[in-house]
Amino acid sequence: MQLLSLIIPAYNEVGSIRRTLSEAIEYFDSRRMAFEIIVCADGNDGTREATREFATSSGRQHEIKVLGSVERRGKGRGIREGVRDAHGDLIGFVDADNKTPITELDKMLPFLEAGHEVVIGSRGLRDSRIERRQPLYRRVGSKGFGLLMHACVGLDDVIDTQCGFKFFQGMIAKELFQRQQIDGYMFDVEVLFVARQLGHRITQVPVRWRDDGDSRLQLLSGNVRNVRDLLSIRWRHQRQASPAAVSPRDCS
Repeated sequence: MQLLSLIIPAYNEVGSIRRTLSEAIEYFDSRRMAFEIIVCADGNDGTREATREFATSSGRQHEIKVLGSVERRGKGRGIREGVRDAHGDLIGFVDADNKTPITELDKMLPFLEAGHEVVIGSRGLRDSRIERRQPLYRRVGSKGFGLLMHACVGLDDVIDTQCGFKFFQGMIAKELFQRQQIDGYMFDVEVLFVARQLGHRITQVPVRWRDDGDSRLQLLSGNVRNVRDLLSIRWRHQRQASPAAVSPRDCS
């Protein structure tokens, strides 16, 4: 039986982490899947403590691990550290606030079991379901981000780089996140760019998604940092690409 490592990055998510953990465990148990959960929790609101308490009270101490710091070190860094410590044949990450329900993994498992290297949830495909949309200003910002992102790094055939629901073959995740350097929100783009440069197949799957209205992005300083990180991705990784990986492979 394959082991799945689920990484949950969390910054001050004490209000939602217990529910997210409960739903994940219920899902894995109902499908008789072997799993481990790694919560990468930064912040000072008690999320790490709540996770440890949940693990103890539910008798899941051997399946739930907690990483993190009082300092906010970035989602990209948290997931990078989670992947480093993961033991799964399959490794993935989901948002702590459950924007995409864990049951959507049912749609991705057939691709992973068939050997697809990188399988990502997408909010922009024909069969995607947006149950609660972002505010208009954020949707407009997302359109602008998409244009800038494609201009900077390509990935023109990847409809949605930012959905926080991504899964990988375990060895591929290790390979990609060893190369990943961005600590902030643009780590998704970096990982997908590196995957494409190395010739790995990126499979896009339509998922359910709902906005929770709780964005942690600081509109001015956060977006300045995101633009800087986008501009750095191609420069950082272009020279690492092998000659065989120059032409992108087909996406599903």
